[in-house]
This record gives sequence, C-alpha cells and structure tokens, in this order.
Amino acid sequence: MNHEELNRLTQGIIGAAIEVHRHLGPGLLESAYEECLCYELSQASFAFQRQVAITMGYKGLKLDCNYRLDLLVEDAVIVEIKALEQILPVHPAQLLTYLKALDKRVGLLINFNVSILKSGIKRIVNDFAESSLRLPQRLSVSAGEGQPL
Repeated sequence: MNHEELNRLTQGIIGAAIEVHRHLGPGLLESAYEECLCYELSQASFAFQRQVAITMGYKGLKLDCNYRLDLLVEDAVIVEIKALEQILPVHPAQLLTYLKALDKRVGLLINFNVSILKSGIKRIVNDFAESSLRLPQRLSVSAGEGQPL
C-alpha cells in the first residue's frame, strides 16, 4: 500500500473513531469503544481483524508472549484503543513494537478518554526500508488527521 492509500485509510479510520466519540463521549471502557469502532469500520466496508495475537522475536527465537493488538485494518494499519486519563510514553513505544513485529508501516493510537478526540489521536510510523536491506527504525509521531506519513 502506498503513502497516499495509507493516508486515505488512516483518515477513514480516524473518521470512524470521531463518529464513535461523537456518540459516546469520554469515560467508558476500551471494550465499548472497540465494539463501536468495529461497527463503524464494518459500515465503511473496511476489512479488519480484532485482538490479533503477536509473536515476538528475540535473537532468532519466536516467543508467544500473549500480546494482542486491538485492531488490524485492511492488513495495513494497526489501531490501539485506549481510554486513559493520559497517554504515557510507553503507549506509542508499544505500538511501534507491534508495527515492527508485524512489519507494518503505520499505526494509530486512539485515546477516547478526551473531550476532543483529535487531541487523543497519535499516528505512529514504522520508518523501515522497503527492501531486503533493513535500516535503523525510528519513532515518528504526529497528531490529527491529514498529516503526511
């Protein structure tokens, strides 16, 4: 999926999350937001998987550590849903780890426990080279919709 397609996809996901937040507001459990976001994604005809198990790699070993990401949309964008008073530095780092583990390019960290959802959205980019040569990966974070990858 190219940059433009990924941007359109993330904008669609963000639009669905805004719709959920518009109707529910802050203060509920993550599971309620996940259920409603899945409904909105299905209404928009997005293919997605819920609670996807992640196998972590360590020194050539594959470890089943019972990590699960919330949503994988169109097999391209990882969505992590939160309902927290505040996003901590560990949360974007966790999403970046998931992106690396599944070799995905972009993820959305969406915290529904905010008064205006735009302030609760972080786009995380796994900055990898699209070839067999792997360059160092870094964390890139931006907030809001319409931000370029």
